Amino acid sequence: MTPTWILIATVLACGLALPARAEVRQASANGFELENSALVQAPADKVWEAMTAGIDHWWPKDHSWWGSESTLRLDARAGGCFCELAGERQAQHLQVALVEPGQRLRLLGGLGPLQAMGLHGVAEWTLEPQGQATRVVWRYTVGGYSTTDLTALAAVVDRVQAQQLDGLVRWAGTR
Repeated sequence: MTPTWILIATVLACGLALPARAEVRQASANGFELENSALVQAPADKVWEAMTAGIDHWWPKDHSWWGSESTLRLDARAGGCFCELAGERQAQHLQVALVEPGQRLRLLGGLGPLQAMGLHGVAEWTLEPQGQATRVVWRYTVGGYSTTDLTALAAVVDRVQAQQLDGLVRWAGTR
């Protein structure tokens, strides 16, 4: 059996890490606020490029409409689209509202089943340089009328977003 410290050192040496923090900040019947963060072993400009231009490489395909049949793209400009394309099939996941290259990206809309539920969300990615690394903070605030109590759904969405952030950490850390 490999000692724990060797496993941790191996993971860190490979530039891989799970999100340092995943948190349901607030949850109620009508909405929730999530925050996930992780330290990426890359400068902010490289993380930004991976986060935007490289989204098809790191976003888990099992959290897209058409899986491996599709391509994801993020047009990082005001009014731009975080979209999925699979031949003639198309989906807009989120719309870009604010772009501060290398620092902050704000998108609007409901991800996955939240879209079909008629819920609105604000997803904001913030990049904070920390020496040669970058702290990525992903906050997602969702609300609106729903016939479903959203309290329990918050933890599920939080776990999925932690998985998505882990994909970014892995991809950006190897660029």
